[in-house]
Amino acid sequence: MRSGGQVLVDQLIHQGVTDAFCVPGESYLAVLDALYLKRDLISLYVARQDGGAAFMAEAYGKATGKPGICFVTRGPGATNASIGVHTAFQDSSPMILFVGQVGGDMVDREAFQEMDYRRMFGQMTKWVTQIDRAERIPEYVARAFQIACSGRPGPVVLALPEDMLIESVDVTDAQKVVRAKNRPTDKSIKEVQVLFEQSKKPLVILGGSGWSERACELVKTFAENNHLPVGCSFRRQDLFDNHHPNYVGDIGIGINPRLADMVRESDLLLVLGARLGEMTTSGYTLVEAPMPKQRLIHIHPGLEELGRVFQGSVLINSDIEEAVDALVSMPSMEPTWTAWLQDGRQSYLNNLIPQSSPGPVDLGQVMVAFKDLLPSDAVITNGAGNFSGWIHRHWQYAGYRTQVAPTNGAMGYGVPSGVAAKVAFPNKMVVSVSGDGCFLMNGQEISTAIQYNLKILFVVFDNGMYGTIRMHQERDYPEHVYGTDLKNPDFAALARAYGLYAETINTTAEIRGAFERCLDQTVASLIHIKVDPEAITTRTTLTAIREHALSKQG
Repeated sequence: MRSGGQVLVDQLIHQGVTDAFCVPGESYLAVLDALYLKRDLISLYVARQDGGAAFMAEAYGKATGKPGICFVTRGPGATNASIGVHTAFQDSSPMILFVGQVGGDMVDREAFQEMDYRRMFGQMTKWVTQIDRAERIPEYVARAFQIACSGRPGPVVLALPEDMLIESVDVTDAQKVVRAKNRPTDKSIKEVQVLFEQSKKPLVILGGSGWSERACELVKTFAENNHLPVGCSFRRQDLFDNHHPNYVGDIGIGINPRLADMVRESDLLLVLGARLGEMTTSGYTLVEAPMPKQRLIHIHPGLEELGRVFQGSVLINSDIEEAVDALVSMPSMEPTWTAWLQDGRQSYLNNLIPQSSPGPVDLGQVMVAFKDLLPSDAVITNGAGNFSGWIHRHWQYAGYRTQVAPTNGAMGYGVPSGVAAKVAFPNKMVVSVSGDGCFLMNGQEISTAIQYNLKILFVVFDNGMYGTIRMHQERDYPEHVYGTDLKNPDFAALARAYGLYAETINTTAEIRGAFERCLDQTVASLIHIKVDPEAITTRTTLTAIREHALSKQG
């Protein structure tokens, strides 16, 4: 006989879970007790806020391909954690959120912190349900893992009534799930081959989740064999080695103008894994809906995604590795597009060169320090905001699982994702990058890094405002600046109060020394970079945006 809490934890162990994230709550004390009993098998990382814990679980799922596991309490815990669930849904990250729930004897009375999670999470999960009987825990947990990982990966939410968790049952454990897989048909691959034979300007766009290291290697072979230019969708730049001669850049916010032109000029897009969402298509302008000007081969693991926005010449429902296996088996082509590839690659290399930014600290030189001092396979995590443009444009991701960033644009992601990445990859250098607004939404999670002895380099770009919103404000309502200024703390002093080593960079001359000293530490460290507000993007300034907007108004 085992309690429901013990049965639940045993199912996690059977499914291969080794790490979990939480904020504790009285609604699932039986699970915490069961985790205590199995603490040698599952490491539990306690966050400071439920949103931070959920971000950690989502980032862990994104970084490893295994479902990130998160436990939060009912009501406020669930609502706080919803930001991580939404991120997992839009980013296609496997994640399972377990939420405490009131006991069956109190249900539907609006008891303390009671919520209907089916209604709350319905639109942002692949599946949300409640386990009312302890003997069915193995069935529900196995199904949760199956759904979170199969097809287009995503989040599952399971509510856990308090009385169910303390019920004693005699039940058989479920086996580890075997993920269902789809494969392309021979006929569909033949159709792909015919389209390539007719093409003069093909372009491959990689994106989405569900990739394996083998799939990344195979797609590199496919590109090499056929001299194909390869770009990566928004915040998926680690799917293809950026140093590789076939890589032509990232197709997202702040896209290289020449690469944007290449997408428009292409006569054949092979889109593998990407949804072709708003950020990747520059607001559905690079690829027009519903009928693109380019011929479109769209391969995606989620059947519901194919044809949802864009009609294509060939639509293939397939898991990533199986699709790339089939593509590599195609006969190598005699390309007529060598100059097309060379043009894209040279434009990418030109775009890498940082231009000077206004103010005492040149952010271009910050990126030079990144390149000179960080290992090439460092894992870079970041939150949302204009600061990330310097990383996305100037850092060259070495490949598979070296980037962890929110494609849904969730602020507050930078610090928790850094914690999760270090848990997932304890032997790799992890650098977590945030803006000042982003950092202050979940910056307290640096204490989680200290508590679990996770050596992470946290970098904070501080320009004293919500920069992305200010940029749009200046563009649409010039000279009406309102609600976007920030009065910030001394981030380095704050970090030291938590136990980190920290430095502040006020001038360009201080950049290299500060990075070197932080990298030499045995504990987590933080670099606070004072940024001139004028340095709003890698390509323009606030003043230039404002003046352009005013000139349009006459």
